[in-house]
Amino acid sequence: MRVGELFKIEPEEWGLRGDQTLWRELAVKLADTPMPEDLPRLERLLEDAFWDATGQSLAFSTEFIVERFAEEGKTRGGISGAIWRYRLFPMIIRRYSEAIAAEAA
Repeated sequence: MRVGELFKIEPEEWGLRGDQTLWRELAVKLADTPMPEDLPRLERLLEDAFWDATGQSLAFSTEFIVERFAEEGKTRGGISGAIWRYRLFPMIIRRYSEAIAAEAA
């Protein structure tokens, strides 16, 4: 299993307009990344991918703009750090835990 598979089903709700664009970018970036051996490694991988894509630390981000998303004309490029920290990454982590449990069964 690859990390990108955890992004296959998109959330029904987003924080800001750039969140969906970021979700899709991370899904592509992590599509071929092997699943980490444990949860701390997955968390680090997600934090690093977030940093690489946005230039922002998930730990300190509230709302910010990713200019290249705004330039695409699809969104204004707004990213909600709170949505990623409290809803989207926890969703991915739940999916990871479910996938690991299913493999072990």
